[in-house]
Amino acid sequence: MGLSRAVSCPDRARFFISRGSETAIGGFKAGRRPLYLTERYHHQGPPLPMGAIDDIIADFEFLDDWEDRYRYLIELGRQLEPFPEALRSEATKVRGCVSQVWLKTDLQTGDGGVPRLSFVGDSDAHIVRGLIALLVALYSGQRVDRILEIDAESVLESIGLREHLTPQRSNGLSAMVERIRREAREAVLTD
Repeated sequence: MGLSRAVSCPDRARFFISRGSETAIGGFKAGRRPLYLTERYHHQGPPLPMGAIDDIIADFEFLDDWEDRYRYLIELGRQLEPFPEALRSEATKVRGCVSQVWLKTDLQTGDGGVPRLSFVGDSDAHIVRGLIALLVALYSGQRVDRILEIDAESVLESIGLREHLTPQRSNGLSAMVERIRREAREAVLTD
């Protein structure tokens, strides 16, 4: 793997190292390694494609240490679509999180009249925003019956995330997953 090009940006130097469809992105100080992401997640590119959990898992597997994985998680959080200030209310606040977390659920009727849920969220903490982005990629746009079938714990364990979170963040992540599952259960009841 060799350096294919180096680009300067107004905010900091950016380095790109190509390896097939994957690109290392770094805006790092001396001695820090570049952050490897698939090109679609470059922070100056399009917003995070929701429903891309397989790509996110592959990117986590590609990264070889947790400093890079945390930076990637933070980068995912930056890709979230903007959360309107008007939605930062008690109704959208997720209970059980140490950080401030807001999650808005939208119900849509999908193919054959089957309800689907989409989510937007935000937090005042960078890593938590990344966790929200991961959950949005996992759940958003899914049919409500599929949301209830998804085992978020096994996905988080497959990337080693659960063991690298503080107990408070782990509890907050569980609260976010439970909120999503509760919204899906309520959507099934109203259907």
